[in-house]
Amino acid sequence: MDSKSISYIINELGEDRENYFNAVSPPIIQTSNFSFTKVDQLRKAFEDEYSTFLYSRGLNPTVRILSQKLAALDGAEDCLVCNSGASAIFAAVLSQVKSGDHIISVDQPYTWAQKLFNNILPKFDVSVTYVDGRAIENFEAAVRPNTRIIYLETPNSWSFYLQELEAVSKLARSKNVITICDNSYCTPLYQRPIDFGIDLVLQSATKYLNGHSDVVAGVLSGKKILIEKIFNSEYLNMGIGISPFNAWLILRGLRTLPSRLEKSSITTKKIISYLESRDEVEEVHYPFNPNFPQYKLAQKQMLGAGGLFSFVLKTKTIREIENFCEGLKHILMAVSWGGHESLVIPGCASIRPNEFDPNNKVHRRLRMYTGLEEADYLIEDLEGGFSKMA
Repeated sequence: MDSKSISYIINELGEDRENYFNAVSPPIIQTSNFSFTKVDQLRKAFEDEYSTFLYSRGLNPTVRILSQKLAALDGAEDCLVCNSGASAIFAAVLSQVKSGDHIISVDQPYTWAQKLFNNILPKFDVSVTYVDGRAIENFEAAVRPNTRIIYLETPNSWSFYLQELEAVSKLARSKNVITICDNSYCTPLYQRPIDFGIDLVLQSATKYLNGHSDVVAGVLSGKKILIEKIFNSEYLNMGIGISPFNAWLILRGLRTLPSRLEKSSITTKKIISYLESRDEVEEVHYPFNPNFPQYKLAQKQMLGAGGLFSFVLKTKTIREIENFCEGLKHILMAVSWGGHESLVIPGCASIRPNEFDPNNKVHRRLRMYTGLEEADYLIEDLEGGFSKMA
């Protein structure tokens, strides 16, 4: 997808301005339902809600403008915009399994995907096998006759481990298995899993797509036959559609997506270079860092890596990690990523202090997102954090 195509999709696709007074910005159609003048029109709407504006739990004109753009960016036939990334995951997975089925998932996927696999699906006799996704052989060994889904997340948002999309999709097709990929890290601008044969692609629109930290949303893209099936079942039954206002906010955010990604990527390289020069830092994990073990694969299937990375501190105590984080004045300590603001989150926040093991790198790992601030501004703040460690 070239820059001209991206510009057209983001700024024009789906925006029939002559239908709304030639306004440059699309309207927010803030309505719950739509009226009809003929009974036959209403009857047809009941028969095919996927193609008709009937009730905003299903389709809404503002949401439809957004979904057209997001499907085109993904290289998909259609997409659904959900009220969270977690609901997009839930709908995608639930649509493809029944009692007795089996799922293969990469190790340590997004928290709420893992909770779905561990806590909810077993209630319905759906089992999950976790594999190290860095080797295709691990997927091959895990396939069973009742396997229905291979669930991917590439890169992972903490370890940044990658899966080879083309190899996994070929394996899945040979076994008649559906592939689902979480593409939140890259966005469609930096990776398009559908181009590698993946069936369903989802992402958190909360992050880069919206980019202003004021919306929670998710996206699910794929072939029309799959998307329509999900729309008529999980999407409508669970009521997971996004509101028109939040859709409009994401439309606003999309306008600047290429510029924001570029800015964040450039600054991140400077931040990583700085961190690698610090004695307090043991290692940095970033797919586009030449030192990253899967750097060649990242170069093959990704066009960029954005602003999310992690680093491991050299320390024997949890207190030093806490001092570092609490010593930052401008980089906020918070979950998520993809907004205008830089963020950090220590892995040790998910454990009790007495559980800290200095020999476990995961406990000493911090994840950082580089926002739109200038590199020098962020480096100065990081220096302040390092000065507070002892």
